[in-house]
Amino acid sequence: MRCPAPFILKLYEILEEGHDRNQIVSWNKEGTGFVVWSPDEFSELLLPRYFKHNNFSSFIRQLNTYGFKKCATNRWEFQHCKFQNGNRHLLQEITRKKCEPSVFPAFLKASSSEPVGGVVDESSDLLLQENENLRKEKLELQMQIHQYKSLQMKLSDSLSQYLVNQNQFRRTC
Repeated sequence: MRCPAPFILKLYEILEEGHDRNQIVSWNKEGTGFVVWSPDEFSELLLPRYFKHNNFSSFIRQLNTYGFKKCATNRWEFQHCKFQNGNRHLLQEITRKKCEPSVFPAFLKASSSEPVGGVVDESSDLLLQENENLRKEKLELQMQIHQYKSLQMKLSDSLSQYLVNQNQFRRTC
């Protein structure tokens, strides 16, 4: 008997321990899926507690790799036929999807402004959102680098001035 994947197990635990979190994430009414009611709070409070990040897009990407499907258009509700409230024993049957070579080229063709088949691809929305998050992170890092370089220059100037003053002080003694 094999153990469930850590991601799946942690997700199940989040939902099982949910009595104080039902406003953030909970099982759906039928217990056949779950709803993230507040993605912001979920990202800030729960993701870093259970995973090594607080990025909601990365969480969604992980769900997709395990075959979860978004099943509501007006909220973040996800389902997997083996992920059910009270059926922890089914978790071991949830595995990562194998990479399908035929899917990737079709996705590349969908990069035009017209959606393929008239349906907006959720994964492209997630990729666009992740891309925007990475742009913001890059900008923040560039600003930090600029601040550190500026601080380094100030410290170098201060050190130079100190050394000049030390040399002058020694000459007078």
